[in-house]
Amino acid sequence: MTRSELRENIFNMLFQVEFNPETERIEQMDLYMDGLGQIREKDKTYIEGKYQRILEHLEEIDSLLNDETDGWKTTRMNKVDLTILRLALYEMKWDEEVPDGVAINEAVELAKKYSSDDGPAFINGVLAKFA
Repeated sequence: MTRSELRENIFNMLFQVEFNPETERIEQMDLYMDGLGQIREKDKTYIEGKYQRILEHLEEIDSLLNDETDGWKTTRMNKVDLTILRLALYEMKWDEEVPDGVAINEAVELAKKYSSDDGPAFINGVLAKFA
C-alpha cells in the first residue's frame, strides 16, 4: 500500500471511534482489518500501530484542537473533519516521519474525498495554525 492508502485506512478506523464504545475498539479494529483481505503484514502492523498511537494521544489532540479553533470545538465539528484533524495533528506533533506539509496536504485530500465542499478549506485553516 502507498502511504496515502495506509493513511486512508487509519482514517477509516479512527472514524469508528465516534460511534463505538471504547470497550469495542479492539474488536472493531480486528473486523476492519479482516475486511481488508490479504494485505502485507508490514502494512497491517503500520495501520494498527499508528491507530493505537493516535488513540493514546486522543485527549491531548482534542485539547489542542479546542484551544486553537474559535467557535468550532470538537463536540461541534462534523465527525469526518474531526477525524481528519485528529490524524493530521497526530502526524504533525508526534510522527517525525511525516513532514507538516505532507500531513496538511494529505488531510486536505482526505477532506476532498470524504468531507463537505467547505471541508478542505476548514481543515487547511485549522492545521495551518499548528504548522
